[in-house]
Amino acid sequence: MSAHKSYFFCGIGGSGMLPLALILRAAGHRVSGSDRALDQGRTAPKFAFLRAQGIALFPQDGSGVTDAEQIVVASAAVEDTVPDIARAVALGCARLTRAALLSDLFNASAQGIAVGGTSGKSTTTGMIGWIFHALGRRPTVMNGAVMKNFVTPDAPFASALVGDGDTFVSEVDESDGSIALYAPAIAVLNNISLDHKSLDELHVLFGDFTRRARRAVINLDDAGAAAIAAEMHADALLGVGFHAPAARLAASALVEEPAAVSFTVTDRETGVSAAVHLAVPGRHNAQNGLCALGAAVAAGISLADAAGAIADFTGLSRRMDIVGTANGVTVIDDFGHNPDKIAATLSALHAFPGRLLLFFQPHGYGPLRLMGDALVDTFVNHMGGDDVLLLCDPVYFGGTVNRDVGSEAIVDAVSTRRRTAEYHSSRAACGDRLVALARPGDRIVVMGARDDTLSAFAADLLRRVGGKE
Repeated sequence: MSAHKSYFFCGIGGSGMLPLALILRAAGHRVSGSDRALDQGRTAPKFAFLRAQGIALFPQDGSGVTDAEQIVVASAAVEDTVPDIARAVALGCARLTRAALLSDLFNASAQGIAVGGTSGKSTTTGMIGWIFHALGRRPTVMNGAVMKNFVTPDAPFASALVGDGDTFVSEVDESDGSIALYAPAIAVLNNISLDHKSLDELHVLFGDFTRRARRAVINLDDAGAAAIAAEMHADALLGVGFHAPAARLAASALVEEPAAVSFTVTDRETGVSAAVHLAVPGRHNAQNGLCALGAAVAAGISLADAAGAIADFTGLSRRMDIVGTANGVTVIDDFGHNPDKIAATLSALHAFPGRLLLFFQPHGYGPLRLMGDALVDTFVNHMGGDDVLLLCDPVYFGGTVNRDVGSEAIVDAVSTRRRTAEYHSSRAACGDRLVALARPGDRIVVMGARDDTLSAFAADLLRRVGGKE
């Protein structure tokens, strides 16, 4: 990709768009953009950060698209009626989806490591990126979440790392089928579960994804991922797992702590073992870490070096992120939004005592309709007897969408199965109720995706419980 091109991002503040914009800007391209959240006055610090990187921002009214030579980048979901897109069509601008642009950059790298799976992609991507960075490999990393290790006062939204080495590490998305665009040297597959597509569709997508890679690192403890591994040639597979007899990297002796997890990993091919300590909690993070170690070994890094480096990985924003404790109440900000992620969070938290006050904002009406039954099962099976669940309406920022299934249906179904659940249409009303319920020893967990203001909501809850008499 030659220098000095001009890119305009429609929706530049999105979790998948912002890091791409940063990578292109760091490579010397001219980058500008618009965002509906900017027009609505939401998440101002993020847009101030983008401006500080030399990225011009415009209202989403078409005013930023001025030149036929601009390449307009937008997700496939952006409708043609959006003024920026209508203006781009009128001028004859080239248009790229986010996935097409990312895959072009990724596939041009000498060693692309693509991280797939329903859950844990961002954390595993961050872990791999940190291992390579800590060992001086200078990777480029494209993530959908802020990586705490790379946050500085000048880079508070470090969801991308721009390196000049041979390695490009990126999470890849199956929800829109764009995972088919990537040709990785190393493919990582952690798990397969219901989210945006049926399990049959996911099996095809992830199967094709792993077969395109020269080497596939697959979590054999997950039934869906193991089914993919069973279809692969043994020479192309590096299996990992805590329980799978066929795993090359075999983990054991798992020890959970409130803010960490430890285990031992043995390479059955070489006989080498290493102690692993992760500064992030939960069994799910142990699985993420094992996949990250597998990717490092597949890339030629020694197990000992990789295990030593990953110990300093500090996590991602909004992944069981402890906002703080006040008046004996701890507030946690979490990205949990599908059954697997929510189950992982609740399991990790219930490894230690304390009531959970759960706030869940569904990340859309479509996903809620698809995952409703599985979400109900997850809450019923993973809530404690004294836990309380509160749901507000799904996040909605405009556009055409079928809204015939809402949060009330989830609450009714959970309540019918003898768990305490409440529906309040607004997030503000849920916040009032959480503050009223909170007592010392409780943990308030804010869960949801596609809405950056959830972190501000969590911070405000901490302030309010701290001010209670």
